[in-house]
Amino acid sequence: MAASQKKIFEIFVSKIPWTLARNEMKEYFGQFGQLKKCYIPFDTETGFHKGYCVIRFVTEEGLNNTLEKDKHVVEGTELLVGKKRKWFDLHSSNKDGKHD
Repeated sequence: MAASQKKIFEIFVSKIPWTLARNEMKEYFGQFGQLKKCYIPFDTETGFHKGYCVIRFVTEEGLNNTLEKDKHVVEGTELLVGKKRKWFDLHSSNKDGKHD
């Protein structure tokens, strides 16, 4: 019996200015839907974040609202926003969308 898969509504954001913190990212992306998670990794040597983050929404609607917007500009910088996909989604050879 296959385990049920829980859907994850996640985006990957890069080109984040070093002046932005987690709270600002949560505030900005929260306007598109309720957030479940905002993860910004930090460099332990410099103390600055690495310029990217992962945003997880509670619902698919928040994800879709974010992806429908053409540009995401925060503090004058255009962020690069895309849907995060697992390795097997990118490399699957099955035409019906199922994974081995």
